[in-house]
Amino acid sequence: MDRGILEREPELARLASAAREAADGAGSVVLVFGEAGIGKSSLVRALPDHLPDGTRILVGECDDLATRRPLGPFRDLIGSVGGELAGAVAEGGDRHRVHEALLEELRGAVLVVEDVHWADEASLDALRFLVRRTERLPALLVLTYRDDELSREHPLRHLLGQVSRAPRVHRLPLARLSLDAVRTLSAGRVDPAQVYAVTNGNPFFVSEIVAAGGTGEVPPTVVDAVLARLRGLPGATVDALEQLAVVPSAVERPLVDALLTGGVLAAPEHGGPLAAEVAAPAADRRRPLTDGVSVLAAAEQRGLLTVTPERVAFRHELIRRAVADSLPAARRIGLDRAVLAALVARPGSDAARVVHHAAQAGDQDAIARYGPDAAKDASSAGAHREAAAQLRLVLRERHRYAPAELADLLERYAVESYTIADSAAAVAAQREAVALRRALGDTLALGADLRWLSRIHWWAGNADQAQEAAREAVTVLEHAGDDRLLALAVSNTAQLRMLSERYAEAVEHGERAIALARKADDPAILAHALNNVGTARWRSGDPGGREQLEESLDVALTAGEVEHACRSYANIIWTLLDNLQYDEADAFLPPAMELADRAEHLGFLNYLHVELAMRRLAAADWGDAEKHAEYGMHDFVPARCPALTVLARVRIRCGRPGADELLTEAWEIAVGTKELQRTGPVAVARAESAWLRGDTKGLIEAAAPVHAQASRLPGAPYRAELGYWLSKAGHPVPPDDSGHPYALQARGQWHRAAARWQAAGCPYEHAAALAESPDPARKLEALAAFDALGAEPAARMLRAELRRLGVRHIPRGPLAATRENPAGLTERQLQVIRLLAEGLTNAEIAARLVVSVRTVDNHVRAVLDKLGAPGRRQAVVRAAELGLLSGGSPA
Repeated sequence: MDRGILEREPELARLASAAREAADGAGSVVLVFGEAGIGKSSLVRALPDHLPDGTRILVGECDDLATRRPLGPFRDLIGSVGGELAGAVAEGGDRHRVHEALLEELRGAVLVVEDVHWADEASLDALRFLVRRTERLPALLVLTYRDDELSREHPLRHLLGQVSRAPRVHRLPLARLSLDAVRTLSAGRVDPAQVYAVTNGNPFFVSEIVAAGGTGEVPPTVVDAVLARLRGLPGATVDALEQLAVVPSAVERPLVDALLTGGVLAAPEHGGPLAAEVAAPAADRRRPLTDGVSVLAAAEQRGLLTVTPERVAFRHELIRRAVADSLPAARRIGLDRAVLAALVARPGSDAARVVHHAAQAGDQDAIARYGPDAAKDASSAGAHREAAAQLRLVLRERHRYAPAELADLLERYAVESYTIADSAAAVAAQREAVALRRALGDTLALGADLRWLSRIHWWAGNADQAQEAAREAVTVLEHAGDDRLLALAVSNTAQLRMLSERYAEAVEHGERAIALARKADDPAILAHALNNVGTARWRSGDPGGREQLEESLDVALTAGEVEHACRSYANIIWTLLDNLQYDEADAFLPPAMELADRAEHLGFLNYLHVELAMRRLAAADWGDAEKHAEYGMHDFVPARCPALTVLARVRIRCGRPGADELLTEAWEIAVGTKELQRTGPVAVARAESAWLRGDTKGLIEAAAPVHAQASRLPGAPYRAELGYWLSKAGHPVPPDDSGHPYALQARGQWHRAAARWQAAGCPYEHAAALAESPDPARKLEALAAFDALGAEPAARMLRAELRRLGVRHIPRGPLAATRENPAGLTERQLQVIRLLAEGLTNAEIAARLVVSVRTVDNHVRAVLDKLGAPGRRQAVVRAAELGLLSGGSPA
């Protein structure tokens, strides 16, 4: 076996097994992760020798560019894949074409994407697309990443969350080498104990220090170890290595030739025009390289580079970084400028790479010239984070652009920021664009920008500013002569009125927008306006509104307007959930989610997942509710607020800590929206939480103001439930004569309410209604239901009430988890954390416990949550601190 990949036999065996299963039609995803230098790339390089004969393997890499290349790892596949995928990736603008081509290309293949912690957004979108379909493909998807570089907000987190829910997932955390392995690698050349002490078993560090050894001295740092390998190399080779080290990716052969063959490696000392400066550096730094790539032979022989006819790459990213980081700033700037000049001189160079080196070289002219194109390429590929980053760079030089051009750039930046959930940047940029349009006197552009500003303000949770911008947009466009823009502005106003429960005004504006949309023959705006009017009518108690809302859905689907169709689905489902029409909501959820998934409308897909979480909460399926709510835990306010609320209610009903923190954030968001659809559910959750902890004053403070708001509206949801909680706290409320089960409970009609809850499929609420019976037998029935659901707080309160009533033989129920351990872990969760401490993967834990991997995934998430740990390693440390690992593990 290759000495460089010692102690990796289990991982290679798992990969080979997964590849065989994929070839038989059972596709899966493999996550290979660990710290920098742990051997992820070495494992990938060794993989082909362990795969079945004839297995096709494709390898793409993500680069550490300041702003990522759109579809970077898939661009690496060009030349080894079919023409359809190569063409789709090269053009980049048609995301669906790229995804479908990938899907077709991967049949029967193993795709490895290395360093996905550096992946651009378009690549992450493509990987999300593949992950959702891998189980139906005869393909294996292998992703490598550094798990110690992932912050809570890292873009990769979303993809990893999706992978965790895939049916077949293999997790291969790579451990450091043992002392025995280090001893084998040292081979008597250096003291293995000293090497192990310095490297702690990191394979890359070990190999570099061993390679630099021979003098009897171990370098104090790995950078020193890498630089030691440069000693004795010809000066031209060192210069070439330094030149290539500033390119954070494999360097394709034409660029290598441009930089090294007859080129000049130097650091110019003064700024100036790009071509002149790079072509004529300071004379004392000139070093022509007339023998081309052969100058790299010595570096290749020392194991620093990998050279192929197509490209040159450092053998490891850490080697490149060590060389690049050792350079003086002036030298590095000059080398970046040389790359910049070579890229500019080559037709078809990737604009993102041009801008990266322009930024590193401080060439603002090049950033201003190529930055807008780089942003356009990124946006077309769906890499909106990268597009925003490019435009952010461009806008630092805003004085270089005429006002109209600058307004266009600001609009683009606002839309990209809106797309990636950067509300502050989106609002600021769109405000500036509006100010420029106002100064320019461009009426149509100003009206369109004001409408966008309104939308961005609403999305950011700023209701007042959204309404103000909407009013001005209509005023500006009223007599501008563009029916389409006016229809969109009027429909936007109708939407805001509907969302703020001003239903009559919403209908008035919406019907005008419908007429304008029909006149302009624009089905997208027609669907938008029908949606607003139908939702307003239905939520105000007019059942005819549902028909209009479903017409909105039909118009959008017929016209292929996926975004508007998703919004229609979302409003239909939300209203059905509010009306306790769960069976009907169940009929709409699957096609809605399928549409959003197929079209990659991730914002709506996440929102629909949150609606599904609300549905699962009603069914008392706590684990499923949490799983789907997690999709909404991003910065998109409309999804985040209800997601926080669902997660909090699960914790409240199960007696788990952390609900108050979630509700505090949810309430802050809800208040900013000024929408009852946000404040109502949060107020209900706060009231329930207060009741279960015996805080009637807190209950009244949470529920009374929102109940008063709901009571002023026709057909308003949440009024009955808030009124119920207030009545339980002894707070006077106006009588509610509706048939809502909470209204029935408030009137003392617990038996009718229980029947309604049971018919709706709400077991927790059904038990709560039974608990209000004066009959102890019914109360005991409710207690059994609470125990079965794991609703410990409600069960505890009911046991106390039964004791006060003098009921004998009250079932003890399940022993509270908090009596078993200070973290409140269940017995199964204790088993899981102890197996995690042994280093087992989720699949291995599932095999040991004879349960499904998905079940183990849910247990692991619950363990991390209860221990307050961001990852598995931290969870094990925390469990050890609490003394939870001493009970042994199951056989």
